[in-house]
Amino acid sequence: MNNKQIYIAPSILSADLLYLGKEIKSVEKAADIIHVDVMDGHFVPNLTFGPDLVKQVRYFTKQKIDVHLMLSQPDKFIAKFLEAGTDYLSFHLEAHVDHEKWLKKIRENDCKAGLVLNPDTPAKKIFSYLPLLDYVLVMTVYPGYGGQNYIEACTKKISELHKFQSSHDFLIEVDGGINFRTGKEAKAAGANILVAGSFIFKNEREYANTIKGLRDV
Repeated sequence: MNNKQIYIAPSILSADLLYLGKEIKSVEKAADIIHVDVMDGHFVPNLTFGPDLVKQVRYFTKQKIDVHLMLSQPDKFIAKFLEAGTDYLSFHLEAHVDHEKWLKKIRENDCKAGLVLNPDTPAKKIFSYLPLLDYVLVMTVYPGYGGQNYIEACTKKISELHKFQSSHDFLIEVDGGINFRTGKEAKAAGANILVAGSFIFKNEREYANTIKGLRDV
């Protein structure tokens, strides 16, 4: 992947989990990445998936799997998600861990390493880590639940990060409230990867048509 293109990552948080295999098959040909939100009920007020779910997703698809760890102690689980078959693995800058150590650990396991910024965290907080990053995930909603509205103020953060892409080789991923309008806004600011959950899986359009629409905004 390069930072001159736009990639679409459907978030299975909004998929019908009773038919997850079928849901994945319905998006994988049109999408570029399968996004998995992992929440611990502590760092964010919701509880979702674990490494075993990622193993099942890996079984159902050859598509790249992008795991977003919303955990108070991501260091306790990074190795397990790497073993499960993760291709892209990110954790929060706001988590109290040795960020440099674990970013290096992720990369040593042939996995792309990312850090995540909550809406209230300034972009400048991540600048010193850019040499260790394959991507930065900008949250444009407060993490924890799907279906929230895009926070417009976060677009400036995308633009601030985009200025560093000429000197550092990383992608900008955007997650939260993505639809055709906000996807276009994020893309114009410099986003490379658009994560969309409810807009894809809860839309009356065919999944592939929605994904193509996001790619073409």
